[in-house]
Amino acid sequence: MPDLSVLLVDDDTELAALMQEFFATRGFRLEPVYDGARGLARALEGKFDLLLLDVMMPGLDGFEMLRHFRRRSQTPVIMLTARTEQRDRIAGLDAGADDYLPKPFSPDELLARIRAVLRRTGRPIFSAEETIEANRVRLNTGARTVKYDGNEIDLTAIEFDILEILVRSAGRVVSRDELMNILHQREATPFERSVDVHVSHLRKKFEANRSLIRTIRGVGYQFAAGESE
Repeated sequence: MPDLSVLLVDDDTELAALMQEFFATRGFRLEPVYDGARGLARALEGKFDLLLLDVMMPGLDGFEMLRHFRRRSQTPVIMLTARTEQRDRIAGLDAGADDYLPKPFSPDELLARIRAVLRRTGRPIFSAEETIEANRVRLNTGARTVKYDGNEIDLTAIEFDILEILVRSAGRVVSRDELMNILHQREATPFERSVDVHVSHLRKKFEANRSLIRTIRGVGYQFAAGESE
């Protein structure tokens, strides 16, 4: 099957080189372009499955490029930016972005967001199979299967997505807002319990006399990186 094709529009050449190397081994062909005007022209050729678009670029910035692009294409777009103010994230989503990721970010988190966006937009994901593992839980991201202590666990699609995010971030606390942003492109409301319900279901399917997924009260969740934690 052909690799997925991603266009990165970002004037950070060092970041582009690192991302090219990372995604090449994970079933994605990433092409970098270093300014908004050339990025827009390349994007409008319609040869890409997804765009990664930096906000702060000389000349045509990311917001303006996205507005021009959305008049002619509905290809998924994830915006990347060091500007973390809520108004900037809202401006990106209002301009037509499918997701918004603040810098610095981990490549694994970006990969999870790309897959989530592609699933939401109904695009087939022909990525190379990747196995990620932490604390005796093994995920195959291509087949979307999960094994715990060698036994296969049956998960729903959203349970798999949440587990993938947590396992990739093993040992780090992942906030409820971060999970909602990845899964649904918005922050959790004070009264919304959907993520908590899905995590509760995950616990029931995995935990036998020990806690794999911990609740960090008032913050979010942490997947235990090892049994001693």
